[in-house]
Formats: sequence, structure tokens, C-alpha cells
Amino acid sequence: MTADTRTTPSTALRSAPGTARDTAPSTTPGTAPGETESTAESGTPTGAVPVPVCPVTSAVRAARRRDRRVYTRSHPLLFALLAAVRRRPVVRIGRAVVVNGAEPYHRALTRIPLDRTAAGTTGGAARELGGGGMLFDQDGAGHRDSRRAIAGDLGAAGVARLRPVWRAVLDGGLAPLGEGRAVDLVPLARELAGATVCALLETTSDPVAVARAAGEAAAAAVRDHLPGPRPPGSARVAAEATARLEALLAGEAEGGAGDGGPEAGLRAMLAVAAVNTTVAALPRAAAWCADAGWWEQAEDERLRPALVSELLRVTAPSPLLPRVAAADAELGGCPVRAGDRLLLVARHAVGAYRDVPDARRPAPPSVAQLVFGAGPHACPGAALARAQLDDMLAALAPYRPSVVRARVDRRAALPGWRSLTLRAPADRARADGGTAERSSA
Repeated sequence: MTADTRTTPSTALRSAPGTARDTAPSTTPGTAPGETESTAESGTPTGAVPVPVCPVTSAVRAARRRDRRVYTRSHPLLFALLAAVRRRPVVRIGRAVVVNGAEPYHRALTRIPLDRTAAGTTGGAARELGGGGMLFDQDGAGHRDSRRAIAGDLGAAGVARLRPVWRAVLDGGLAPLGEGRAVDLVPLARELAGATVCALLETTSDPVAVARAAGEAAAAAVRDHLPGPRPPGSARVAAEATARLEALLAGEAEGGAGDGGPEAGLRAMLAVAAVNTTVAALPRAAAWCADAGWWEQAEDERLRPALVSELLRVTAPSPLLPRVAAADAELGGCPVRAGDRLLLVARHAVGAYRDVPDARRPAPPSVAQLVFGAGPHACPGAALARAQLDDMLAALAPYRPSVVRARVDRRAALPGWRSLTLRAPADRARADGGTAERSSA
């Protein structure tokens, strides 16, 4: 078994895909073409200082194989294509530029002017689906003002205000584990996300209905913007799904129609982003802990923040960011022309396919943060995402649950589980049906 190595912070952004943690990679059964269970794909980069870490155990390899299924079974062709080119930090495929390396990924988000309204980008989809582009497709002061307003709601004070909402969902939803019953984490994550969004946007609509509508809107938008011929009526289906979500956020009946204004569109896009990343990330992170046997780390208040960061890095809830260059530039030696499509692969930039989570020697913050973007394109909900995952792991850890059933969601906008069922061992279930004590942050 090979020992892993991780680069120090000073070399983190130079250690793009192609950076090694192992000097002797090995491939195990169940590994997709181009995947390695160890972390090396080429030698340690010049100037990197290897830091030895614990070997990858069979349990960790099993956790990685399970998590890889959300890619191979939901987007097999796209996954295979991206895996085939990820050894190169930047590679051109026609008018598309695939960005895999940490440094060029960061540069693309901070140094290259981007067309915020181009078709197939987040801003373009937001503009088409009801005006939500006021967050995603503005430039200059308007963009900064919108982000500041949202960041205020999602910062430390906002997290403190919203935390009791999702903790109540966790306490009620995980109680069956203490009674020896199974819990499906996907509907629980959906309810948690919906309740958080409803509290954030101050709407009295049913949280589960809001979350389902946000998931349907995102899935419809993705189908409408996939490369190749669009399915008949896909644009209409996407617009109708967004209108239903806007109506719910406005407090109207589930079958109503939204007003379609910029404010309604912004609220809808916030709900879409928050719900879909949460529903994708939380169950996947829990599966990693259950399969790898990391519940002791999750229960340790000193280790848990690093474990949260590592799990978010490896699950990379938004693994691919589609953007369009607005001006000529250069990335990693590859010329970029205005109008070129940039495929920013967050999963590759943070080494998620290569470096397994390691709470004792986590990736440098400069790398781990890339799953939330960078610079003016950084996600304002990063603190909220970390807090929610931290609380979920703390709530699950006393039960030491294992995965008893998992099914990939093949229709969701983001790679994730359609169902992920956990059950606590008999010695962890409490006969009185009470919930296990959860450490508070």
C-alpha cells in the first residue's frame, strides 16, 4: 500500500491536477478509466514538499467507489470525457477550453473577463428563466451590490439566525435512528434545504414543496442547456418549473404562477442554488463517513471542521462551472479567445478525484475554497454550507450509522443520490426512542 503525500500551502495552487500525493499509483477493481485509488498520476511537482499522510484503507476505497457512482451512473459520457483530459491543467476541445488545474481555474474566475449573459452559463440560464440574472449577470458595481446584500443574509449573523431552523429538522428527522429504524437522508436534506430557504426568504410556503420545485427547476434548466439538440419543449418546461417556484416563494398556491419580475427571479435562483447544492452534498458526505468509518472524527469537535472542509472539497457539489470568455486571454499556456466556452472543472481543480478526504492533514484553504469559486465569483453561501454539514455530521455521529441502501439520481441537476438510507447498529439505537445527544457549535 502506498503512502499519500499532500503539498504544503505555499505550493498548493501550483499543484494543479498532475500533482501527486503518491509516487506509485495503483488501480483497483471498480476504478473508472483514468481513475486511481491512490492519488498520484504523475510525479511530485517541482518545488512541492510532500507531507506523508495515512495510507488509504479498504474502507476508504469502498467509500470512494460508492461516491464515484453519482458521476458514472448519472452523467457517464461527460464524466468519461472529462476524466480523459484531466491530466492536463488546461486543454482545448474545439471552441471549448477545459480547465482542470487549480491555478488556471483560479485565474479564470479572477483575471479573465466573463460574459455573464452567454447562453449555457449560470447567468444566461438565470436571465432566460425569469430575471434571476440580476445576481449572476451584472457587471461592476451592480454585481457587487447584489452580492453584498446576499452575503449579509448568509454571513455569520445570517447563519446564527437560520441555524435553529435546520437543527430542528435534523433533530426530528434523525430521531428514528435512535429507535432502530432507517432514515433516508435525501428527503431529510431536501426538507432541511427547503426550511432554510423559506426562513432566509421569509416565505410561509411549505418547505418540502419549495425544495421539490427548486430541484425540478434546476433539472429542467440543465436539460435545456445540455450540449446537442434540445428535447422538444425543454425551454417551456424549464420556464414553467421556474414560474411554479416563484409562485411558491411568493406564498401562492403550488399551482400558481409567479410574477416573473427581477426580484422574483432572484429569489428563485437563490432557492435553486441553495436547495440543489445542499441536497447533493449532505447525503454524499454522510455516505463517505459511514463507508470510511469516520464517525469518531465527525464527533470530535476539534477534527470536525477540517472533516467538513475535506468532504465539501471531495464532493464538490457543483463540480463543473460553465462560463464564456468575454475577451482574449491566456490560461496555463493555452490561448483563450473571446466567445470561447470555459468548462471550469472544480472537482479536478481541488483534486477530488485524486486526494481522499483527510481531516488530520486537510488540503490548504486556498485549494479547498475553490469548490465555492473565487474572487467576485465566490459563492456567498459557503459559510452556510459548512455550518449545515457540520451540524448534520455532529447529529449523525453518535448513532454510527451505516448505509443500507443507495440509489443514484439520474435526473437531478447535480450529481447526487436519489435515496441514501442509513441505519444505526443495535447498540446505538435507544430503546426509549430518544435522539442521541448532539454537540452544539
